[in-house]
Amino acid sequence: MTIRRTVLILGVIIILALGGLAIYVFRPPEAASGPIEAVPLVLPTAVPTATAPTTEPVATPPAGTTDASPAATPTTLPNQAVLQLFAIDQNRSEARFLIDEVLRGRPVTVVGVTNQVAGQIALDPNVPSAAQVGVIQINARTLATDNEFRNRAIKNAILRTNQFEFITFTPRTINGLPESVTIGVPFEFTIEGDLTITDVTRPVTFTVTVTPMSPTEISGLAQTTILYRDFNLTIPDSPSVDTVADEVRLELEFVATLIG
Repeated sequence: MTIRRTVLILGVIIILALGGLAIYVFRPPEAASGPIEAVPLVLPTAVPTATAPTTEPVATPPAGTTDASPAATPTTLPNQAVLQLFAIDQNRSEARFLIDEVLRGRPVTVVGVTNQVAGQIALDPNVPSAAQVGVIQINARTLATDNEFRNRAIKNAILRTNQFEFITFTPRTINGLPESVTIGVPFEFTIEGDLTITDVTRPVTFTVTVTPMSPTEISGLAQTTILYRDFNLTIPDSPSVDTVADEVRLELEFVATLIG
């Protein structure tokens, strides 16, 4: 009788625990709080390049005067970059993650996508090395795979999007920019920065391929690979999933258009 009672109690506890987990994992997650907007990238009026020389000497005021006349002001550097501002076009852009798993003995690649990505880029086609990239934001509540139960697990249990709506990448350094660019010809560089997922921030380097499509439009693909455990993310066990890879591939395929 005691054994039966113990087994019954354990069974009830397990059922309650599983029920609570199911409610937590599969409850409807909160929708996006609104359309995503880019963090403004503040531009200087001109950015001097590292090797830009002056073509005229700085004028010296006449002896005995203290007036800083226009002639005493340093001349404009001829190789200054006049940056133009581009914004990611959400209708033609997509942020995604890809992770490999074995589902009931069959290898699959899970892909989660969203077009709710925002960011600004500043560049001068004549001085590519002066380019700047602003904060890139992704609304994690809008990520979607091909399975609604998986979507809820990702949002509720893994990314906790009710609490942490946005994934952000804050660039720090751009390396490998070319000295010149040509319309229609792609070029590659890297961006080092800080990636924040939930409440964890880690340094990450993206490899970026950009193609200038016209004077008013650029397209590109940014890629990197992370370990989800580095961001303290936990993937819930599922009886249908045999294994899940440690690595997650992150991609941003974008089109950016001139806004100013």
